[in-house]
Amino acid sequence: MTLEATIAGLTKESKKAARVVANLATTAKNQALLAMAEALVRRKTYIQAENEKDLAAGRDQGLSAAMLDRLALSDKVISAMVDGLREVAALPDPVGEIAEMQRRPSGIMVGRMRIPLGVIGMIYESRPNVTVDAAALCLKAGNAVILRGGSEALRSNLALVQVLRDCLAAEKIDSAAIQVIPVSDRAAVTCMLQREEEIDLIIPRGGEGLIRFVAENSRIPVLKHYKGVCHVFVDAGADPEMAMRIALNGKTQRPGVCNALEALLVHRDSAAKLLPALGDRLAAAGVEVRGCPQTLALIPSGKPAVAEDWGMEFLDLILAVKVVADITEAMAHIAQYGSQHTEVIITNNHSHAQRFLREVDASSVMVNASTRFSDGGQYGLGAEIGISTTKLHAYGPMGLRALTTRKFVVYGEGQIRE
Repeated sequence: MTLEATIAGLTKESKKAARVVANLATTAKNQALLAMAEALVRRKTYIQAENEKDLAAGRDQGLSAAMLDRLALSDKVISAMVDGLREVAALPDPVGEIAEMQRRPSGIMVGRMRIPLGVIGMIYESRPNVTVDAAALCLKAGNAVILRGGSEALRSNLALVQVLRDCLAAEKIDSAAIQVIPVSDRAAVTCMLQREEEIDLIIPRGGEGLIRFVAENSRIPVLKHYKGVCHVFVDAGADPEMAMRIALNGKTQRPGVCNALEALLVHRDSAAKLLPALGDRLAAAGVEVRGCPQTLALIPSGKPAVAEDWGMEFLDLILAVKVVADITEAMAHIAQYGSQHTEVIITNNHSHAQRFLREVDASSVMVNASTRFSDGGQYGLGAEIGISTTKLHAYGPMGLRALTTRKFVVYGEGQIRE
């Protein structure tokens, strides 16, 4: 069988299964999720044995220690996946929810019902725990899912999906509701991206290169974000201690994630009070400052920023710093260099805070809080399947409800249109 035929068969099975899971009762979905949690514990030895094969191959191929750490299904990681399944089971089921009912002049009642999207294609790198998170959220939202993880995690993903599918079968649910692309050939991704008749949405997670490849080659709508260039603007009169805490947390807690702080904008009236002390704290934390001339006058240990530093996602202990004239210049800088991920203002001026919230175009806009809060779990969404910096149909961290859409429903009593 050719690769194209394999992918076509798999997607057609998923489309058929999607019709089944779309109409499952909440209790049936929750029971399946809880059974999956128990199965991960029960079959941990099998899962970790398959994972060790991926780890051994990764070591032979020279994967970095960080990549191997992301790949490993340790007891702690499996425990977190188990907790995640149970958390998703506990979330309110959005499917079937009816809202916005109103009676029209004709007498009909019009409202909107929340429904599954259908078949979700997930394309992601490393981290096999994403396999379980994505499957759980898609199932709870009434969708089928086709998973395509990184080639370095193929054995791990196949093992995890086998465990999940066995649980579906035991619960008398079509196991094709959760599928994994069974080959590492990158051409399989291209084939998958052409199956617009069966797949309703593609969600890529990974580096900018992967996401651009998916967006450029897909016939299917793609929910994506290319990178996270997150800014903090420190307004005139802002509390310098608060500003330092927020900047340090955003930059140093986990510098390699998409909601890490990449650029600090400081009002010129706050610069002298803030930047010398902040420069010392950043240096102590191992952060390299790349600054404008006004910044370097106050942080002499910094390096001159070049044009490419504005708008750069460093994903490292590097921070671009610029002194700006006012909030207007700060917002213009964000509009030019931001990535519509997360933007923050630190201020005690209510009108400036409201203006920033209203005018800055990003999927998360914050007042006096760290960029690191831009996360589905922190927002109360439960598990997060990804983040979208596009606006159709989700914007920002995506949880359970973002895996549904709404249809119009109409109740009549025999009305006809005159």
